[in-house]
Amino acid sequence: MAIREIVMHPNEVLEVECDPVKDFNKDLHQLLDDMFETMYAADGVGLAAPQIGIRKQVAVVDTREEDALELINPTIVKSSGKAEIDLEGCLSFPGLYGEVERPYTITLKAQNRFGKEFKLKAEGFFARAIQHEIDHLHGVLFTEKVIRYVDLEQEGERE
Repeated sequence: MAIREIVMHPNEVLEVECDPVKDFNKDLHQLLDDMFETMYAADGVGLAAPQIGIRKQVAVVDTREEDALELINPTIVKSSGKAEIDLEGCLSFPGLYGEVERPYTITLKAQNRFGKEFKLKAEGFFARAIQHEIDHLHGVLFTEKVIRYVDLEQEGERE
């Protein structure tokens, strides 16, 4: 496993549609392992392949509240529940935070590292993290969805 360099905005790879994965091989397995290691080293809860410069539909999520998740070619098939506004940040935008509205509950389908398709229902923060990473795979950045930017240092001073 290896820690990879995280791509920072403004890098064009962050704003392009990623290619579907067709080969479920040892290179993909290595990529997934490296992505987890990179995400943990950066103290993140999610990481998408374009964030390490790779234009593939691959993402990993680990909120520490649910099992760690590998997403290959993910698609949200249903969203439900009242949309919630909550704070988001991104490893490609260090120190930048904003409030983003997202559905509370999602159902997605994706493939695992061996190409086996699965469906998953997610709620709350776990669903938010998954949606954030899937957006990356389509070149959509959280900054495009921010309702209000938040300065965490100022917020902390008021408490």
